[in-house]
Amino acid sequence: MTAAPGTRDAQDTADGTAGGTGDLGELIAALQSHGVRVETTVESRTGGAGPTDSGMIWLEGRPVTVPTVTDPQAPTPYVLRPEDGGGNGIYRDGQRLAGVSRSLRPRFYDLTTADGVPYEKIALLHLDSLASTVVQACNYWNTSDQCGFCGIGLSLDSGATIARKTPEQLAEVAVAARDLDGVVDVTLTTGSSNAPDRGARYVARCGRAVKQASGLPVEIQFEPPRDLSILDEVYAMDGADAVGIHIETFDPDVLARVAPGKFRTGIETYFRTWERAVELWGRGRVSTYVILGMGEDPELIVEGCRRAVDIGVYPFVVPLRPVAGSLLQDARPPSSTYSSGVYRQVADYMTEQGMSADDAVAGCARCQACSAIDAVQRQPTMLQIGPRPASLS
Repeated sequence: MTAAPGTRDAQDTADGTAGGTGDLGELIAALQSHGVRVETTVESRTGGAGPTDSGMIWLEGRPVTVPTVTDPQAPTPYVLRPEDGGGNGIYRDGQRLAGVSRSLRPRFYDLTTADGVPYEKIALLHLDSLASTVVQACNYWNTSDQCGFCGIGLSLDSGATIARKTPEQLAEVAVAARDLDGVVDVTLTTGSSNAPDRGARYVARCGRAVKQASGLPVEIQFEPPRDLSILDEVYAMDGADAVGIHIETFDPDVLARVAPGKFRTGIETYFRTWERAVELWGRGRVSTYVILGMGEDPELIVEGCRRAVDIGVYPFVVPLRPVAGSLLQDARPPSSTYSSGVYRQVADYMTEQGMSADDAVAGCARCQACSAIDAVQRQPTMLQIGPRPASLS
């Protein structure tokens, strides 16, 4: 699927910041900060984990997830509207900024398993990537350790998914998504477990079934296991081409506040786990989420990302996407100037060290739809970090 050619880019002034150097990275950052008002139908998700409460579009051929609203009075200057000839465009103040192709309802969503489970309750299409939470439960959920940004329990409560997907179900859906909707990779994650492997073995079993049935590359995501030898066991299962082990933030004060369980695991534990994972899967095949806009010190974020890059870990930097029903549901995404400034410093360092999204074969670092960092890395514009976001209570 390709998008109609755009003409020029956005000037990010809605949040009181300067902008407008005419690049796709800045536009993506602006859309993910302010959201976009839609005047046409866009495939989207509401509630739960993942890129939720967002529309899924192709912006000048790049996959992008953006918060979407339909209210004409919504406080965003950006509008997605249909155009003559069947195309779509992003507009600001009546001026066309970029061309858009919409993602429509996947065809595999209309299928069910032999035992009657709808495919869309097993896995979801995120643009050209299939994604599933294989165990829709986490030992942190509904405790004092619950991560503030997470919505893993919401999808289950709403009936949008099932509690546990089997390897056979996931393999069946992956084949259908590949054949009917052109899926190019699969991302499998899981809630954290109290078991020594933290759920890694089961998600790896699911990955192996998907790979064997579909031939698609797979990323699996899990928390640091209590014994690093479990990584060797998971690698030997041949259930993953890449792994995501997500720290969420390198600011210890913020980590303690928004993800107490991860904080007790310890930032240094993540680094030790990443080092062994890179030895197994290779440079650029290990990634971590880094969320912006939770009150962090940006210098700590950039420093932590650089250290991760040094050992071969791809830092997938994203803006906070407040999930309805989560502990941070009332938070606001960071300004696009702030996000772009962090993106630029991290992207420049990745370029210096020879790392890019091209190293990724599956998962969030391959898809890039929830971040502008790859678009920023592929452009020369230099930006400065904006003011630190206010802390969240």
